[in-house]
Amino acid sequence: MTRPPPNVVSIAGVDPSGGAGVFADIKTFSALGAYGCGIVAALTAQNTQAVTGVHTPPVAFLRLQIDTLFADVKLAAVKLGMLGTAEVVATVADRLARFDAPFVVCDPVMVAKSGDHLLAKNAVAMLIEALLPQSFMITPNLPEAGVLLEQRAPESVKEMYRAAERLRDMLPLSSERWVLLKGGHLPGNEVVDLLFDGDRMIELPSPRLDTKNTHGTGCTLSSAIAALLPQHAGSLRPVEAAVRDARNYLLRAIASAGALAVGQGHGPVHHFHAVWPRQHA
Repeated sequence: MTRPPPNVVSIAGVDPSGGAGVFADIKTFSALGAYGCGIVAALTAQNTQAVTGVHTPPVAFLRLQIDTLFADVKLAAVKLGMLGTAEVVATVADRLARFDAPFVVCDPVMVAKSGDHLLAKNAVAMLIEALLPQSFMITPNLPEAGVLLEQRAPESVKEMYRAAERLRDMLPLSSERWVLLKGGHLPGNEVVDLLFDGDRMIELPSPRLDTKNTHGTGCTLSSAIAALLPQHAGSLRPVEAAVRDARNYLLRAIASAGALAVGQGHGPVHHFHAVWPRQHA
C-alpha cells in the first residue's frame, strides 16, 4: 500500500513576490513530494528589490494558528523561517514544546537578500535560549552564524569548522542534532557547506552559479531538508542523504531560475524546474 506524502509545515513570514518565506516553502514541499502547510508568523511588503514594510500579527492569533493545525494534522517535520520578534520566537518555542514537534529545521532568518533586517536584535537571545534547544537542525549562513556566536562571520573554510563546532555546542548534547553551516558568502568559484552532528564534519562542495536570481535560497534549502528528512527515515545515513538531495534540488533550481521573469532585482529560484513542462524549465 502506498504511503501518503508526509505533512510538513512552514512557520515563517510571507513574501508577496513568492521567492522566499511561506510561499516559497510550500512550493518546495510540493516539488519534493511532501504536503505543505503554512503558518504565518509575519507579513512583509516585499519584492525582489527591497522590503518596504513588516507587520507582525498578534501573537495570540499565531498561537491559535499553531494549536489549531497541530491538533488536527499529523506533521512529520517543521520548518522555521522569519519570526521577526522576541515575542513571536517565544510563542513558537512554547507551542512546539507543547506538541513535541518532530524534525524541527530552524533557518535563523535575520537579513533579507536586499540587506533589510528581518529579526529584531532582542529576538536573537530568545532564539538561542528557547528555540535552538528544540531544533533538530539549524541552517545559518555565515553572517547569521556570526550573530549567534557573537563574533565576526567566518572568513574561511577553516574558520567555518570552528564555528560549526561552537554552533553544535549550542544545541542539546544528549541527542542527535545537526548544524548545516552555509558557506555561500565566502568568495571563490566553489561553495562549501559544512554538515556537523558533533562527531562527523562533512564538507559539501558545489559550484557557484553566476546568476543574480538567488532570492529565497536559504528558505528553499531549509524547507527542502524539512520535506526530505521524513522521506529518508530508515535509509542509510538519512540526514546526510536528505541534505545532499536538498542541496542538489536547490542547485538545479538556481540553474533554472533564468527561465522565470519575476521582478527586476534578485529573482527567485525555479522551485518547479523538474515539474513544469519543458518549455518553462
